[in-house]
Order: sequence, then C-alpha cells, then structure tokens
Amino acid sequence: MKKIRLYFDTSVIGGYFDDEFSEETIELFKEVKNGIYNLTISDLTAKELLKAPENVRNLLQKLEIDFDQISVTQESLELASEYLKEKVVGQTSLDDCIHIATATINKIDILVSWNFKHIVNIQRIRGYNSINIKNGYQTLEIRSPKDIINYEND
Repeated sequence: MKKIRLYFDTSVIGGYFDDEFSEETIELFKEVKNGIYNLTISDLTAKELLKAPENVRNLLQKLEIDFDQISVTQESLELASEYLKEKVVGQTSLDDCIHIATATINKIDILVSWNFKHIVNIQRIRGYNSINIKNGYQTLEIRSPKDIINYEND
C-alpha cells in the first residue's frame, strides 16, 4: 500500500515546541519517523524555517526525519493568486496560499497545519478546493495533526 504523503507547513514544525500543540505534534513526528507517512515540505517552508528559532529551524535534522522537498513554481504562484483574487483569504495570507497551491499541484495527500485562521478552517478549505476544481486540479485534504495521529495506541 502506498504511504500517505503529508505536507507540513511551518506551524507544524514549530508546534513541536508549543505547549498547546506539542503532544499531538510530537506523536505525528514519531509516526513519520516510523515510516507510517512520507513527509514533504516546500522550499517556502525551508525559507520560513530560516527565520525561526534555532530549535525549530534544526528540528528535522535533529530528529533525523527523512523528507522530500518540493519547489514553489510559477504554476503554484498563479494558483495562489487565484485564491487571493477569489477572496478565500486576504492579501496578507499569500504565503499560506502558496503552501496550499504547491501541495495541490504536487498532488500531496494531506496538507497538515496548526493555522486554524487561514488554512485548517472549513470555509477556507471549501474555498481553496472550489478554486482547485475550477482550475482542473484535485481537491486537497487539509487537517491538523490532531486529525492525523493514530489514537489506537492509547
């Protein structure tokens, strides 16, 4: 069976050290490390990590997490612009739109984020996906780490 491809935005990596989000984030990283999921980040995520605190910036390397890195392309930027043009989110959320567009174009199975305002939000998800469909792309599943981790071990 093909492993599910997860795309982490920066909030998930930072969530490892956040009291509110660490429990589920740490569990999700264990599942990635154990090979349950394939992790993908984009060069935008990598760029955002450069501005993060050192512990966040170095987490993937410290945990020895294998991941694929995909590139933001002109096609990603055009789709992200379409989200903004259709007012799924405001202009200040361009990077969030780029994450979603890049994951969509690369046929990622699930984009994972702790950003409930601009990403993991049912109205936003419907907006992003209606534009994806209108432009000939597949829908993108968007979830928080709470929705992804396996609770069977409890």
